[in-house]
Amino acid sequence: MALASALLQVMMDAVRKTARPMLRDFGEVSNLQMSRKGPGDFVTAADVRAEQTLFELLTKARPGYGFLGEERGEVEGTDKSHRWIVDPIDGTTNFVHAMPHFAITVALERFAPDGASEIVAGVTYNPVMNEMFWAEKGKGCYLNDTRIRVAGRKDLSESLIATGLPFIGKTGHAQAIKDIHAVGQRVAGIRRLGSAALDFAWVAAGRYDAYYERNLQPWDVAAGVLFVTEAGGIVTTIDADGDPKTGKQILATNAELHPQLRKVLQGA
Repeated sequence: MALASALLQVMMDAVRKTARPMLRDFGEVSNLQMSRKGPGDFVTAADVRAEQTLFELLTKARPGYGFLGEERGEVEGTDKSHRWIVDPIDGTTNFVHAMPHFAITVALERFAPDGASEIVAGVTYNPVMNEMFWAEKGKGCYLNDTRIRVAGRKDLSESLIATGLPFIGKTGHAQAIKDIHAVGQRVAGIRRLGSAALDFAWVAAGRYDAYYERNLQPWDVAAGVLFVTEAGGIVTTIDADGDPKTGKQILATNAELHPQLRKVLQGA
């Protein structure tokens, strides 16, 4: 049975406490689907409330740490070497439509004196499935109490690939279609389930063989980058240079598939 560190216990406790009212909200969203107004305003409130809960719990546990969240943006801390990166509901559109595929995700970023940074711990929790993915740098990646690893497939034609598609108001629609056209001819299947945080986690668990996406944000990818690398995989940008932690472009898979899929995407 895996034993999480005191740091990870803080993170797990925070997301579990945040998840309790979120599950009640999720039940309300199901009822709101039939209303004329719809669930949009309700979910916005749920999102903001969840991030506030995480902010309060994490700040209390580690006073002075900085905070970067999807809803409130960046809050500078007195401790300049640590920053929480948080997405209170990753997969909000799924949540809005009462689909049980969304997650709370929290990562801890540590800064060196020269300004370089790395993700040192992360948790992603799907409260409906009660699946807690977690990792700490150098200690492996886990799903609840079981250590997980990336899948070992070596042939793209046998691989199941995850991706995302830009929603209304976002750029990159044409490129996303080009990517799907290029990749889809070479793989066993492509899935778009709507939560980047869970896409990463599912690559780490071997459910997907790879995941790629463009135009994400740091809170979408922070924990997931750590998950895949700690599960024995590789996370890079699609192009030759770049920091995957920015979320601008992501490719996560195993060592064998990485050069094959990267070549396909670079040619799309």
